[in-house]
Amino acid sequence: MSRRVAQHPVFRVEPAPPARGASARCRFWLTAAALVLIGADLPAEKEVKPVEVFRTGDYSEGVVVDHQGDLYFSHGKIITKIRPDGSHAETWAETGAPNGHKILADGTHLVCDASQHAVLRLDADGKLMAPASKESDGQPLRGPNDLTLDPNGGFYFTDPGGSGREKPIGTVHYVDREGMTRTVASGLAFPNGIVLRPGGKELLVAESQKNRILAYPVLAPGRLGAAKVFVELPEKGEDQSDNQPDGLALDAEGNLYVAHYGMGQVQVVSPEGKVIRRYDGGNLLTSNVAFAGPDFDQLFVTGGKPGALFRLDLRVKGYKILPPRTK
Repeated sequence: MSRRVAQHPVFRVEPAPPARGASARCRFWLTAAALVLIGADLPAEKEVKPVEVFRTGDYSEGVVVDHQGDLYFSHGKIITKIRPDGSHAETWAETGAPNGHKILADGTHLVCDASQHAVLRLDADGKLMAPASKESDGQPLRGPNDLTLDPNGGFYFTDPGGSGREKPIGTVHYVDREGMTRTVASGLAFPNGIVLRPGGKELLVAESQKNRILAYPVLAPGRLGAAKVFVELPEKGEDQSDNQPDGLALDAEGNLYVAHYGMGQVQVVSPEGKVIRRYDGGNLLTSNVAFAGPDFDQLFVTGGKPGALFRLDLRVKGYKILPPRTK
């Protein structure tokens, strides 16, 4: 995670002229009622307390669930495999700097590794296979960060290597089912978390150093339209160290869950782009999120300070990125 510099708003929404009397009160209550309805199925913020599942003591990332319901997450050079209740923790693999992590239908694992400038491929036992991607359009990758699968057998991944507000060279790439990689978006200030909506028609990307989520229309597999700002996220408070959106997940209703690095929070954003919940993420440096658990209604959260895997008991069904097992 790169240090964020001062926020510079992309656009300004001018306030509406002040309304008076009954009309103003009516508009206020209608707005309040609408926000309640939008988040009606979500537990209140005060009802959700982060439960520590496993203490690492160092920065953790890249949480994902497999076909058996086991979790994997990275810290340091290690990828740990663990059950959702925190039992049976074991070192599953060791690479350079493992980060974003997804599992394919055949049980193969894809892991972004910035130190190896590649998207790695590992078998179900954690053994390295040939890399899934090391270059795009003939250029070497700088530092892949996170990835998401598409319904056509390909995947998208972010590469923020060397980018920032003053140097927006971050990119998004697509790897098709034949293994060819191409650049599909560029000019970004640290692209980070990434998730594809169900149906594959919209790609959401966290642009960390601008504290916002971008939405790209998917015109065809690996071909994106112009990005729009989906949501600009809350600024940091006095007890928070930063405000950079990191890993992303979706629930079955289309709400977006954003690990908000430096805020110690998971922001929940409605399909309309409204922040409707701000849950305590356990770690101040909240880094990544994934739904798992026996009923797939628990959100698992990684990060640093203290450096642990936490669980939020939301009782809200997550959207499964994991494709059905083929063998």
